[in-house]
Amino acid sequence: MAFMEWDDSLSVGVQQVDKEHKKLVDLVNNLNDSMKNGKSKEALQQVFNELVDYTMTHFSNEELLMQNVNYSNFTAHKREHDELAKKVKILKEEFLSGKMMISIEVRDFIKNWIVNHILKTDKLYMKTMIENGIK
Repeated sequence: MAFMEWDDSLSVGVQQVDKEHKKLVDLVNNLNDSMKNGKSKEALQQVFNELVDYTMTHFSNEELLMQNVNYSNFTAHKREHDELAKKVKILKEEFLSGKMMISIEVRDFIKNWIVNHILKTDKLYMKTMIENGIK
């Protein structure tokens, strides 16, 4: 069983976004597997960097979709993205400098943030997307 499972409760009803969210779930699982299998710091760094980079790409894509439909809660949503980006950037810098290891707490923080953000924040734009024909 995977560390993080995708299920329909995480779907926001927008095919592109769901696909990207599934990729994020896969990357969190890759990070978990790398940790569990005792991969080297370099291997963990590669997986962590991919997760961070893909998260930023996803945020940009999602923000563009929200802007295209004039989503009314865009500013607050973007603020959440910016806050996570800032936290993850700090984690990445600390990991690269040797001040921090990729730990269970870091992995769990990322997993919980993704799930909570999807369920509590991303789900809010579903109606606007559907009303604007985005599926």
